[in-house]
Amino acid sequence: MTTMRRVLAVLTALALAAFGAFVLIGYVRGADARAEAGAVLVPVLVVDEAVPAGTPVEELADRVSTAQVPQRLVASGALDELTTVSGLSTTTELLPGEQVVAGRFADPTVQAAGEVSVPEGMQEVSLTLESQRAVDGVLAAGDRVGVYVSDGGLDITAATVASLAVDRALVTRVTGGGTDLTGAVPTVTVTLALTDADAVQVIAGMAEDAVWLALQERATSADTSLTSTSLTSTTTTTGDDQ
Repeated sequence: MTTMRRVLAVLTALALAAFGAFVLIGYVRGADARAEAGAVLVPVLVVDEAVPAGTPVEELADRVSTAQVPQRLVASGALDELTTVSGLSTTTELLPGEQVVAGRFADPTVQAAGEVSVPEGMQEVSLTLESQRAVDGVLAAGDRVGVYVSDGGLDITAATVASLAVDRALVTRVTGGGTDLTGAVPTVTVTLALTDADAVQVIAGMAEDAVWLALQERATSADTSLTSTSLTSTTTTTGDDQ
């Protein structure tokens, strides 16, 4: 009889444990359902497959779909239909899973016209920056900007000192209206015409996430013939040094 009682006790304990787990799972699922029911869901277009830059909106219908997303997670400028950007083309590549944002579209004819030629002997370098570090995204081809590089990047715990690395750099092209990887911070891509020495400084600054642009002069008809002024120190050789 003692053995039978032990078996019954074990079976009873197992039954109670199973019942407790069932109740707990039911409560958790109910809590999730209540939380979801309390959230405000809104329709947002989401990318299903990669879309190359320069793709017309008319070719996106089969590459995006509508998803219900909690309002607090909706990216700034997110679209719920493509008619809003009808006639435009993508300015950057759209990746699967990201929300379709209005800022990533532009008139292809205007975008092509918004470029200036690269002065002879210079090269183009593109910088993708948060809009606050690119004059709030108002730059245009032909503008002149100062390129500042700060010590310590964006580390607010470090003693940060910014210095002017390139003066009056020529903006040759601007594309933007995108967002960072979180989908929350607006970004803009600014392409500059730079000398070899200036390109090295700017690329090094970008690697440290330490570049800021300052608008110095708006575009004029004569801007495209001028060159950027490098602030890289130079050594002058005199007759006494030879």
